[in-house]
Amino acid sequence: MREKKLYTISIVLCLMDQIVKLIITNYLEVYQKISILPNFFSIYYLQNKGAAFSSFSGMTYLFIGVGFLFLFLLLRYIRKLSNIKKIEMVAFGFILGGIVGNLIDRILYQYVIDYLAFEIGGYSFAVFNLADSAIVVGCFLLIIECFRGEERWKNLNIKKN
Repeated sequence: MREKKLYTISIVLCLMDQIVKLIITNYLEVYQKISILPNFFSIYYLQNKGAAFSSFSGMTYLFIGVGFLFLFLLLRYIRKLSNIKKIEMVAFGFILGGIVGNLIDRILYQYVIDYLAFEIGGYSFAVFNLADSAIVVGCFLLIIECFRGEERWKNLNIKKN
C-alpha cells in the first residue's frame, strides 16, 4: 500500500513539474527574466543542456542513460524494502518524480527547462526547476532518516557514534 502512495507522490510531482515547465515555455522567451521579489527571487527561463551549473553541456545521451540507470536502481531498491517508513516514502516519491521530470525534458527537448532563480547579497545561485528541488529535498529527507533510524544502522552492521 505504501508503495502505491510513493508512486502517486512521484507521478503528482512529475506532472506538476511538467505543467510548470509548459507554462514557462508558453509565456516566456528563452533568457527572459521576471522579477518576483527584487534582488531575491525571479522566474528566469533557461534551457540547460548540461548538468548542474550547465556543466558537461551537450552530453544529453549520457545524462539520459545515467537518469535511466538511477531510475532502475532506485526502483529496484524500493521494491526490496520490506517496511518503508512515511518519510522514506515521501523522499523516494520526490526523487523518482524529479528524475522522471528531468528525463522527460532531456528526451523531448535535449535539454532541461530551468526557471527558478535566487539571488542573495548580489550572489546568484544556479537556476533550477521543481524536479531538481524534489531530488534535493528527497535526498535530504533520506539523509535525515539515516541518522534517525537505528534499525537501518543495525541492519547494515554500522555503528553510530
